[in-house]
Order: sequence, then structure tokens, then C-alpha cells
Amino acid sequence: MSQVLINTLNGVSYGLMLFMLSSGLTLILSMMGVLNFAHASFYMLGAYFAYTLTGLIGFWAALLVAPLAVGVAGALFERTALRRVHKFGHVPELLITFGLSYVVLEVVQLIWGRTSLAFDPPASLQGPAFTVVQSAASGLSIVLGAASDTVCQAASCSRFPMTRAFMMGVALLMLLALWLLLTRTRIGLVIQAALTHPEMVEALGHNVPWVFMLVFGVGSTMAGLAGVVGGITFVTEPAMAAVVGSIIFVVVVVGGMGSLAGAFVASLLIGLLQTLPLTVDASLADAINRFGGQIGPNSPGWPLLRITLAQAAPILPYLLLVLMLILRPKGLMGTREG
Repeated sequence: MSQVLINTLNGVSYGLMLFMLSSGLTLILSMMGVLNFAHASFYMLGAYFAYTLTGLIGFWAALLVAPLAVGVAGALFERTALRRVHKFGHVPELLITFGLSYVVLEVVQLIWGRTSLAFDPPASLQGPAFTVVQSAASGLSIVLGAASDTVCQAASCSRFPMTRAFMMGVALLMLLALWLLLTRTRIGLVIQAALTHPEMVEALGHNVPWVFMLVFGVGSTMAGLAGVVGGITFVTEPAMAAVVGSIIFVVVVVGGMGSLAGAFVASLLIGLLQTLPLTVDASLADAINRFGGQIGPNSPGWPLLRITLAQAAPILPYLLLVLMLILRPKGLMGTREG
């Protein structure tokens, strides 16, 4: 039970990190109609920028400066490159962002190398946030920080890392800030109006191209912030963009193209879908045999029937994507365009 609780929290924390990524991508897609294939590359840049800046100004300052630097880079890319091909349609936009992802990958490898970096969290974020202790005598209990060795020798202990708790806190703060920006500020109202009536917004005297550049920069900043937190939680390496690159598109499609609420729900769903099955080391053959079946190595389809749920966990989000496209193409909370 303690491991299930920890895996659930791991799934929620990973889902919230996916939301930090998918929210920026969703914002860019809903406003500009651009499916940014280089969005995960901005996530990688956030981790590498923070790694370098941490050695110069410290981690906490880098946590603020690195995402802003990524946002400036994203805004400059929109202003100098993406805007020039926007008038030619979606295919050139896809191609230029796809090309940017390869350019960023090669630049990162040239500057920081091809191996992973030792991007350790600061001392205040090291160690467990709390420990779940499960014993036959006292049942399930939660101890803040690390439980003593004596307690863990007499009971089963599962630790929840402080970096995961920090990730959840940053994601929730970002969600609150994004909601306040879009619903409680003047620029947020202009952004929402530009989503559906850009000509009217421009007629009222607002610079719509500047708003587009701002939105692209904000979306890149969100990805950079996720990269900083993900860099200290997971591994900072050139392959980190490829690891999350495909899954965030699954989140956007499952949640509904252009829906921030849908992206939030889908992020949590997919985060849990990738972590909770890891606790189930049972296969379909085991389930059939439990109900009186006789499934063994000589049975038809044995290579598939013997795959455990933990082994199948990485492909479950993509199976969900296929089912969603078949049964509900508009996504969980999306709206089909006419």
C-alpha cells in the first residue's frame, strides 16, 4: 500500500510536469495554430541554461533567469523565422520547428557534450520530503523527512523525493499564474480576444503580431521552467527532449486541441497511466489462470499474454491516443471545428 501511494504521487508529479510543458504548447497552438515540434527542445534548453547559470549565480536565481532566457530565445525565433513562413501555411511552420529541434540538439551537444550532466539539486531539495512507513503494528503512517534507520528496519519504508514535491509546487503555482494572467489582466483579455477575433483586436489598436510573439515567448518560458525542474529531478542529457517530445503531443490530443483545461486533465491521466501500472507485475495470462484458465508457453499468443502490465506501461498512453482518435477525435475537453 505504501508503494502504491508513492507511485500515485509520482504519477501526479510527473503529470503536473507534463502540464507545464503541454500548457505552453496548447497556448501556442490555440492562438497561433502552430504545432511547435521544437517545444521539447525549449524544455531541454531550460535544463542546460540552468545548469550553467547555477555555477555562476546559484540555483534559485537560475530558476528565474533560465526560463526567461528560454522565453527570449523563443520570442526571437518567432519574430525572425516563424513569422516569415506563417503566411505560407501549416506545412512550412511544421518543417521550420522540426528543423529547429535538430539545430538545438546539435548546438547542445557541441556546447555541453553528448553525455549526461551532474545537475544536482540544491541542499534544501535533497533527500525525501516525507517517508511512508507501513508496519503490521501501527499500519500506515507518514513521517516528514527521512524516517530513522531503526524504524525502517522494523517496517517497510517508501520515500517521496523533495524534488518531486518541489515540482508539484512549481507546477501548481504556474497554473495559478497562468489562470490569473488570462482572466484577470488586460493583456490576458487581449490574448483571449486575439484567439477568435484577431482582426477586431487589431482594429482596436493592438499589435497582434506582437501579441503572437509574446504568446510564443510565454509558452517557451513555461517549457524552460519545466526543464529546470525536470533537470534536477530526472537526467539532464541531450536525449531529454526526445523522452518528453512525443508524450506532450499525446497530452494535447487526448485533452483536446487548444484546451488548457483538457491539457491539465490529460496530463494527470497520462502521468498516472505511466506510473501506477509499474506496481502491477502481473500479465493477462496470470489473470486468465487465476480464473481457472490453462495458459502456458505452448498456448497461442503466449508472447503477448505473458507481458506484464509494468512492462506495457510505456505504451499505454499511445494506446489511449489511438482509442481517443477513434472514439472521440476532439479529445476530452476539445471542440470540433466546423
